Parts: sequence; C-alpha cells; structure tokens
Amino acid sequence: MAAVSVFPSPRELGAALARSVVEAAAEAVASGGRFTLGLSGGSLVPLLARELPPALSAAPGADPSRWLVAFCDERLVPPEHPESTGGAYRSQLLAQFAPPGPQVLWVNPGLGPAEAARDYEEQLRRAFPGEATPQFDLLLLGVGPDGHTCSLFPGHALLQEQHSLVSFLLDSPKAPPQRVTMTLPLLNAAKALLLVATGAAKAPVIKRVLEQRSEASPSLPAARLRPRSGRLRWLLDREAAGELQSPGNSGHEDTEESTEKREQRL
Repeated sequence: MAAVSVFPSPRELGAALARSVVEAAAEAVASGGRFTLGLSGGSLVPLLARELPPALSAAPGADPSRWLVAFCDERLVPPEHPESTGGAYRSQLLAQFAPPGPQVLWVNPGLGPAEAARDYEEQLRRAFPGEATPQFDLLLLGVGPDGHTCSLFPGHALLQEQHSLVSFLLDSPKAPPQRVTMTLPLLNAAKALLLVATGAAKAPVIKRVLEQRSEASPSLPAARLRPRSGRLRWLLDREAAGELQSPGNSGHEDTEESTEKREQRL
C-alpha cells in the first residue's frame, strides 16, 4: 500500500521532500557509508534547488560528498540546452554544494541514443559492483498528466522491457524525442520510491493511479511502480490530490506532517 501525503501548497511539499531526502541520506551514510539517489527532472529541479541546500545545512550527517547521484532519465540534448535534466541540476542544485560534492553519473548525449543508454548502464553497473540490479537508496520521480514517469510513456514498448536496466527512445511523444531512461526493473529494485506531483492538471491521473490501480496498471506507467521493498510514497499538493476520495474511502496512508500545518489525511 502506498503512503500518500497531501500538503497545502508546493512550498510545504518542497520542505517535506527536502527533509525526506536528508533523512534518507543520513540513514544511508550512517549504515553503509554512502547514499545513492536517482533524480528526475521537470518541476523537481527548482523545487530541490530551493529546499534541499538549506535542509542539508542543518544535517551534517547527510554529507553530500558521500552521495552517488544519477538521473532517472535524460533528454538527449547538449548540457546547456534548457531541456537537459543534467544541465539543469548542474546549474541550479549541484552548483550550490561545496566541493567535492556528490559523485554524479552523467548521460552522454553525444554518443547517440543506443550507445548513450549502453554507456549509462555500464556506469551504473560499475557504481554498484556485485549487484545484479543496482538498488538505489531513493529514487525521486514525477508523473505526467498522461501517467508517464521518467521517459516511460503509456502504450510504449519500453514498458515491457525486462532485461535492460537502461534503454532509449527515438520517438518520445513529448519533445525532445530522443531520450535515455531507467526501465521498470531498475526503478522497482530501489529501496524507496518517492513520487511528487503538484497542480490540478495532475489530479485526474493521480485519482486513476491511486484509486483505480488494478484497472489503470495495464496502461499507466506510474501505476507500474511497485518496488520490491514495498516503500512507495506519494507527495502531493492539495490541487494534485483534488479528485481523491475523502478519508475512510481511499484506503491510503498519510505518514507525514508539515512544519506548520497538519496535512489533509487521505
């Protein structure tokens, strides 16, 4: 069962997201010496850039120099292009970390789609030696109004991929068309998945994924996120949660409280 937390606004959600990352980092560093984090792009970039550095300054145990950071998907454009996920994180978030900062695995768009996917999977395997499927401590994911997550889109053949950890698209329905993405076997191997959605445009698909899961799962990629660890959590603002049922009907657990206000329980 997924845990669902609803916040009054994206600002409160962002603060809770930063706390969740910092707490996971401190726990992983304390237990294993490093924290492995996968990042998605889009609206998550400015949200993390605003909220994560202040949260880290109050948590020395979450030392970013002990982080391994990867990207859950990447658009195959130059790093300086506004659509580049890695480029956006480099300029908005990573630049705020004091040296040496995290170790970062970069997708190389200059290699072309197939070779970029192979190279990125090889980087991941080297970064997780001895693991048949790399197991990230935490993956941060978004969801589109169509139910896509990473660059896994409804009806696309990549939803059936069972062997490659990373694959590529030449025909993304959302520009730019050429992309590299983690596949479901890699995503679902993570110790924890944290999905973030804001805005009323996401409300219909959030309802389908969370309240009609069995019916939605054949077509909606976000509904196929079922980590083997069972640790799946959604952070929503009030608008994104606007079509969810009232307490007592949805069956979803709310596990978080904001600093100022208790969240609406689903």
